[in-house]
Amino acid sequence: MTTDYTCQQIAKMIDHSLLNPTLTDEDLEQGCQVALDYDVASVCIKPYYLKRCAELLADSTVVASTIIGFPQGGNTTAVKAAEAQRAVEDGGMELDYVVNVGKVLSGDWDFVREDIRAVVECAHAAGAKVKVIFENCYLEDEHKIRLCEICGELRADWVKTSTGYGTGGATDEDLILMRKHAPEHVQVKAAGGVRDLDRLLEVRAIGVTRVGATATIPILDECRKRLGQ
Repeated sequence: MTTDYTCQQIAKMIDHSLLNPTLTDEDLEQGCQVALDYDVASVCIKPYYLKRCAELLADSTVVASTIIGFPQGGNTTAVKAAEAQRAVEDGGMELDYVVNVGKVLSGDWDFVREDIRAVVECAHAAGAKVKVIFENCYLEDEHKIRLCEICGELRADWVKTSTGYGTGGATDEDLILMRKHAPEHVQVKAAGGVRDLDRLLEVRAIGVTRVGATATIPILDECRKRLGQ
């Protein structure tokens, strides 16, 4: 059987998620080691542990990342900008930022744009990248499309389906819609429900370049098994 992927390519699609509120410092330390052992794309970790995470990953190709305005997106723009600034100071190179869902549903697009802009400009000034989380389970297609357009205009680096803590995760329908309406320079990240290799390959075929995953070990162990590695 032929495949169009390598285990390295699959690993570099994974943001190893360490965001569960019950994870202890020991859990976070071990999670960073898993990310190093499997050479994934990034570790997305709770903000208070980001500086330590960046230290652990410093001599690797795994990127330290964290969350902004997570999980509800309701922080003020000033607070989100401050979170972003602290994150890059602590070594964060990718920031997963949540839009203000209520403002999106209100159609207050000027507010939404400036909220996104504040984080994107802060991150980009420091050489970091931003993944804009829509939390699609609460939105209509018209909202998702407009968010894709705004993210393209502001040159966000990814559009992302969900936090993984809402009422739904990454669906094919949403991923297809986002890939269609986000400009080519904006990548798509799937989060919520990517728990095995087959699902990861399905979203990859849609055009997804990153996935948020807690099931990193089983996904990559299965990949190695299939490819005989």
